[in-house]
Amino acid sequence: MPRILTPDTHGDETMQIAYDMLPPGYDLVTAPHGRPEFWNLLKESDFYIGAGQFKHGPEFYSQAPQLKLVQTLSAGYNTYDLDAARAAGVPICNNGGANATAVAEHAMMLMLAVSRKLIWVHEGVTSGRWRGNDFNAAKLYELEDKTLGIVGLGNIGKKVARRAIAFDMQIKYYDINRLTTDQEDALGVRFALFPELLKTSDIVTLHVPLDKSTSI
Repeated sequence: MPRILTPDTHGDETMQIAYDMLPPGYDLVTAPHGRPEFWNLLKESDFYIGAGQFKHGPEFYSQAPQLKLVQTLSAGYNTYDLDAARAAGVPICNNGGANATAVAEHAMMLMLAVSRKLIWVHEGVTSGRWRGNDFNAAKLYELEDKTLGIVGLGNIGKKVARRAIAFDMQIKYYDINRLTTDQEDALGVRFALFPELLKTSDIVTLHVPLDKSTSI
């Protein structure tokens, strides 16, 4: 019977969903990561499901001779040792788009919070200092008509663009894979080279994977 191993860090509700979705003929087991029982189960496991908090180097794969796949619960996989996985011949599959909506909404929330100085205003109100707006000193801004530069127009970047358009923002983007003109028109975005995007954007939001090609 094929065995699926996952750390015991998931909540009861999550595990119940996993058991309900388990295909017939598969065995799903859990154990505390790094404990002897975990390594014993890993030796005879065919699949591993986990998040990125545990970094698996060569020692992980050396104790998993039957392993056929590592499945991440997150969209990102920058915390995984890809070289060790390649050397072991084990593919790593990420969960693309899993949190795309949440991240896109969070990005818009941060833009609004910074533009409207949310924390400063909140602290003024709760401390009793707020007596109305001094517009010259406060320098609060609206998102309308501001230029948003999106670096990385993947699942998350496109969702940010759609939400920003609802705020009547002008959208520029930079991505190594440029959209066609028809696709840009449909989404309401315009391509810009990276230096130009930085020079001409009021706000820049980054939505690219963290790897050697994107780290500075």
